[in-house]
Amino acid sequence: MIVNRLDEVQLAYSVDELADLLIDTVDGGASIGFLAPMDRAAAVAWWKERVGAVATGHLAVWAAYDGRRAVGTVSLAFPDKPNSRHRAELVKLMVHRDARGQGLGRRLLGAAENAARSAGITLLHLDTETDSPAERLYGSAGWARAGVIPDYAADPAGVLRPTTLYYKRLGATTATR
Repeated sequence: MIVNRLDEVQLAYSVDELADLLIDTVDGGASIGFLAPMDRAAAVAWWKERVGAVATGHLAVWAAYDGRRAVGTVSLAFPDKPNSRHRAELVKLMVHRDARGQGLGRRLLGAAENAARSAGITLLHLDTETDSPAERLYGSAGWARAGVIPDYAADPAGVLRPTTLYYKRLGATTATR
């Protein structure tokens, strides 16, 4: 599987494929901010909204393809305040149900971490549903658990669940982004 960083043109071109991935991820039970069943029009609209953020540099998106379709994605959200240019938030790590268990989540995570390092980012943070498969991935990839917030977000079925906050220090360089 090929993992590529998408520019705004590539992202705009990939919206339909990425919408399919988002639908599969949510309908498969991953808590990434949406309720199941995921509406296709809403999934397409959500990805279209990301294009502008990629164009302005506030978001970086990577996608993995298996030759036929998008099977994974991850993004980094960059703050726009001068005092926070050293950090970024890892958001929306998604792996299609058919592609899970093959190390793709780890590869996407590594691509985002390496790009953040190259951009001078020294601190990454994220939140994920407590006791989820994603939480196990982050822990095994060297992310530090910062704490748990009870009833933080509803899972795809609408049930309030705790969320675990994680961070990872990448180095001590000055942010150049």
